[in-house]
Amino acid sequence: MIQKLDINGVHMEIGDDLRKYATKKIGKLDKYMSRHVRQSAHAEIKLKEAMIKRRKQATCEVILHLQNENILVQETTVNIYAAVDIVEEKLKNQLKKYKEKHGVKRLHHRIIRRLRRRRRTEGEI
Repeated sequence: MIQKLDINGVHMEIGDDLRKYATKKIGKLDKYMSRHVRQSAHAEIKLKEAMIKRRKQATCEVILHLQNENILVQETTVNIYAAVDIVEEKLKNQLKKYKEKHGVKRLHHRIIRRLRRRRRTEGEI
């Protein structure tokens, strides 16, 4: 669970249900981060409601502060809960890209063991 979550409402009050929902959805994204990034991850969630041309629009904006960069995701829909769901999916994809870019490239221990055996056998010959 992401430890540092700031949830702010713009032009709306955030109820306990919405706060729990956003915390549950965005907070569990730490499993897509590497261990050293999890400790310093910080998320700012901004929930906004507006009336545009007699239509209600709900916007969810998440700024995820990570070690080497910040990830910003924003979505506007009719329902605030749907906006949180879509932002969660977008963040998953962004975190996967971040992990590929900044993650530690390690070989699997079986491959390393096989390479060591080859070196030993080649050195004996």
